[in-house]
Amino acid sequence: MINPYKKYRIDRLFFHSFAIVLIVVIGVTAGTSYSNSSKALVQTTSHYQQQLLDELNNEITTRLVMIEQISLSSSRDSELINFLLNRQDEFERYRRRAGVESALANLTYAIPLIQGIDLYMDNPILSERQNYIQFRNLADLNKQEGAECLAKSDFCWSKEYNYPSVQGDIPVLSFFRKIVYENDYLGVLKVHIKADEIRKLLKGNSDGSNRIMASSEGQQIMKIGDALDQNDWSQWIDLKSNKSGYVHIPAKDGARDTLLVYSRMDNSIWTLIEFTSWKQITASSLKLAEWIGLIGIAAVLLVLLLTHFLSKQFTKPIKKLVTAMRLYSVGGDNVELPVDYENEFGYLFSGYRKQNERIEELYLSLERRYEQQRKAEIEALQANINPHFLYNMLDQLNWMAIEAGQDELSRILELMGRMFRIGLSNGNSFITIADELLHIECYLEIQQLRWGEGLEYRIEAASELQELYIPKLTLQPFVENSIVHGFNKQKSGYVSIVMERMGDALHIVIEDNGAGLKQPEDRSHNRHTGGYGIRNVRERISGYFGESYGIALGEREEGGTRVEITLPLMTDPLTKKD
Repeated sequence: MINPYKKYRIDRLFFHSFAIVLIVVIGVTAGTSYSNSSKALVQTTSHYQQQLLDELNNEITTRLVMIEQISLSSSRDSELINFLLNRQDEFERYRRRAGVESALANLTYAIPLIQGIDLYMDNPILSERQNYIQFRNLADLNKQEGAECLAKSDFCWSKEYNYPSVQGDIPVLSFFRKIVYENDYLGVLKVHIKADEIRKLLKGNSDGSNRIMASSEGQQIMKIGDALDQNDWSQWIDLKSNKSGYVHIPAKDGARDTLLVYSRMDNSIWTLIEFTSWKQITASSLKLAEWIGLIGIAAVLLVLLLTHFLSKQFTKPIKKLVTAMRLYSVGGDNVELPVDYENEFGYLFSGYRKQNERIEELYLSLERRYEQQRKAEIEALQANINPHFLYNMLDQLNWMAIEAGQDELSRILELMGRMFRIGLSNGNSFITIADELLHIECYLEIQQLRWGEGLEYRIEAASELQELYIPKLTLQPFVENSIVHGFNKQKSGYVSIVMERMGDALHIVIEDNGAGLKQPEDRSHNRHTGGYGIRNVRERISGYFGESYGIALGEREEGGTRVEITLPLMTDPLTKKD
């Protein structure tokens, strides 16, 4: 990806940078303003709507609870019960029917909210069609609007529907209540109330409101205005909850973006819901955001003029500096830069002049430095020749020992050559475990030539471990310490080296049967355990791998020294094995 500040002109970068920053700031400001003001408007609107709905809900509940209580007292009236028991002769039955009809009619006349009352019973004596009180056959109840709710309850409300009467079809809400006497199902009392009266309460003093009255069972009872369909809003609220609140319904599948505010009261089974267009609520917030956008456009135009002026002032001294740099030559006639700048450009010009002076000095000393570099390269080549010279010298000494019949000396020189090559390892810091073990075997074999049969050793390492890597010359200082110090006053000794894998680490144990960390004849004189070789190994392990790995020295119970080395498993010189 190309860095624009390395490619385009400064004046353009000034303008685009300021313009982008301003546009982003204005966009964020407009968005934040719109978001915060919208939230405040929504919260205020929902608060006042919810208070209004609570008042309407309380008033509607009062009216409907009154109807429920009237139906309850009527269903328990002794005259109505005796009439439904149908234990009279025909004359008495007609007489009781007239009494029941008169009592129900009085309720209808006394309470303007009631449109009429239907009594469902077995073998009814039918009424005239124009009467507000109708006696109907119980078998026809299931055909009536909303009667299916009685399957789950002894009383329930129907949703709004048109009820046929002498005045025509009248919108009503009906309340059903079963009439039960001594566990006998006698009939159903159905009270019709005028839906227009409830609609007036639901509408309140607000024109153009979009509201719904729903029951706790999720049934939409009544609707005014342009409210959403039940399938669109029912998934957003729980009608069985006693909590009021509001929710934002986003636009989806053709439905508009809507604020839904609902009222649910503890003493009511009704939920009042009001729908308000989200666009209508946030119109003022959108207008504010538009004004901020217009101000932002004016600010961008102002920035255009300002950056044009500033860019000219910035680019003028930079162009002079670029011209001077392009025409510069060592020892030639160069462009003179202004000296009246006291700001950052003045520092830049001064620094450029000092740099030119430094270049002149460097140019004069270049030849001398070049000669020094050639000398250093020759010395480096000579240093590379020295190891080869030592290899060749050991080889020549070996042949001389063979010719002189000094087989033991020849073997020592041969083993020293191997150790020398492994110790140098072409400058590598890590070698394979196989090479490390070969180095220590060479050392032990040299010591055996000195000790004869008095020195024994054992090396155990699985073949797959010998392919791993280890810091070179890790084992030799400890083996040397065992022989030089541990067996110092002994005629024989035994050294054991065991390598094994323990989890994700390499565990190395070096043991000897020497004098231990303290001399037996004088426990106050410690065995030398912190020499340069061992300290070097400690520091290298700590430097390479951290404090999780290291060395532990201790004495064996049966006498001698035990060294435990913990290293990571390394499949190559630079990587640990997982």
